[in-house]
Amino acid sequence: MKIGLIQASSQKEKNKTLEHYLNEAINPNDELINFGIYPDSKIQLSYVQISLAIALLINSKSLDFIVTGCSSGQGMMPACNTFPNVQCSYLPTPQDAFLFSHINNGNVASFPLGLNWGWS
Repeated sequence: MKIGLIQASSQKEKNKTLEHYLNEAINPNDELINFGIYPDSKIQLSYVQISLAIALLINSKSLDFIVTGCSSGQGMMPACNTFPNVQCSYLPTPQDAFLFSHINNGNVASFPLGLNWGWS
């Protein structure tokens, strides 16, 4: 499975942490591709712009699954779901992630990257 990681600029400092834990969680024969956005990047991309990139990556069959997010995670989810063939869910808890993977058969996971990472 090809898995992508890409998130909005508002949470770019979380990129390396997400990449680290995703690499620990995926199967050895899965491939993780980190599209950023990286902490040192000067580019500012909104969740709307990222959702378009996600739709292109899913619909071109370049990736099978994408991990994403924004400050709340709730902006990214509906932005992604406006595109055909994209099934994105908001996953604030492990229970939500379990249900999403076992029931909804989605291809994009949106995490609240500004939630529970400390104050502000």
